[in-house]
Amino acid sequence: MTVGVLDLFRIGIGPSSSHTVGPMRAARRFVVELDAAGRLGLASGVRITLYGSLGATGVGHGTIPAVVLGLAGFEPDRTDPDDVEPFLHDVVASGRLSLLGRHTVAFELDADVVLEPDEVLPAHPNGVRFATVDEAGQVLDARSYYSVGGGFVVRDDEFDAPIAGDDAPVPHPFTSADELLARCAAAGLSIAELAMQNEAARRPAVEVRDALLEIWRAMQSCVERGCRTDGELPGGLGVRRRAAALRRSLDDSGADGDPLTALDWVNLWAMAVNEENAAGGRVVTAPTNGAAGIVPAVLHYYRRFVPGSDDDGVIDFLLAAGAVGALFKMNASISGAEVGCQGEVGSACAMAAAGLAQVMGGTPEQVENAAEIALEHNLGLTCDPIGGLVQVPCIERNAMAATKAINAARLALRSDGTHLVSLDEAIATMRDTGRDMHDKYKETARGGLAVTFRSSRGEPIPVPVSIVEC
Repeated sequence: MTVGVLDLFRIGIGPSSSHTVGPMRAARRFVVELDAAGRLGLASGVRITLYGSLGATGVGHGTIPAVVLGLAGFEPDRTDPDDVEPFLHDVVASGRLSLLGRHTVAFELDADVVLEPDEVLPAHPNGVRFATVDEAGQVLDARSYYSVGGGFVVRDDEFDAPIAGDDAPVPHPFTSADELLARCAAAGLSIAELAMQNEAARRPAVEVRDALLEIWRAMQSCVERGCRTDGELPGGLGVRRRAAALRRSLDDSGADGDPLTALDWVNLWAMAVNEENAAGGRVVTAPTNGAAGIVPAVLHYYRRFVPGSDDDGVIDFLLAAGAVGALFKMNASISGAEVGCQGEVGSACAMAAAGLAQVMGGTPEQVENAAEIALEHNLGLTCDPIGGLVQVPCIERNAMAATKAINAARLALRSDGTHLVSLDEAIATMRDTGRDMHDKYKETARGGLAVTFRSSRGEPIPVPVSIVEC
């Protein structure tokens, strides 16, 4: 099954697609399935167990409030971040939780949410088990789910099934970059045109355009909020938001003749998004939350600095980027818990490079080359968030990858698209590297900078203990 562009770009809330958005969807799915079976009303309580990476960094990544919100019926794309804190305060104060907003059960956060960072469920590092119980505490129903990256969720009995998506047949199915290029050549289409025809097989083309422009508006809104918001990020590390000050500096400097000012703007746009993400704001998974700033930053670069840019170009950018992102989802992983940050920032960097090469007139071969260049120089990238928070090195890493994506596109456009290593080979290398990578470097905050930072200070890193801080 070909993963669709709109499967990859989804509006949600921060700070993590796999640790926040996915668990929220899993929790909501659990209670919806119980309700459909007529068993929701039997519950007197509910228990949640977070395994592996969800247990290890679930506090800093907002997993605990996410599953509570999901059980109450919240959906990531419809949740107003401003409503989260008051709702969670009410749950904690009352000791009650209304499942799907209509069946109330007893709920105590400390007792009913269990973290099991040292136990990993069989299929994936991001596992969660939900159970309803009767008044005596006996389990009535229990189901396990996996958050497999980018907000995608599968139940334990679905893990070997094809990747979830729309089952509608598409005119140009592909599962590899080589196949994508062959189909573009056979049909005489660009990658963006081919992706649009596939999307239009699932819904009317006008709806595809509207949905992609809505994604773009959400990205713009996120950048705008990040550029105006000062203060300190939650979580205990004391990380200050920098985007607003950088925006003021750039506004004050004006056209100062610096030939690299465009890079300052790209850095600004990427950091603005990821500061919003770290604060639990509304972002677009692209393809994940941890890497959510890269595609918007490069899109903003296109709109501001590329002559002739317009909304049609934005749509083509997202279509080409999404087609490349689908290759990662189908053939490797976009989950930092599974393959490290190469699967998040590496994938996003390749997607952004492909999108930019597309709208700057690149051939399908040049677009594929741009994606390969961008990925090749992110291979082996570890996920080592300090304090288990999506802040350091995550925010700056998005800025660095956004500028790398622009350079990758420019390199590809200066060639004829011929290159030694294919995108398929680079993706396979990423998959195999992730398989070989030690678990402590895969979104557990137990290796890399997370450990060096802690040990160099001789004291534990403060992590959020309040449900509202998560």
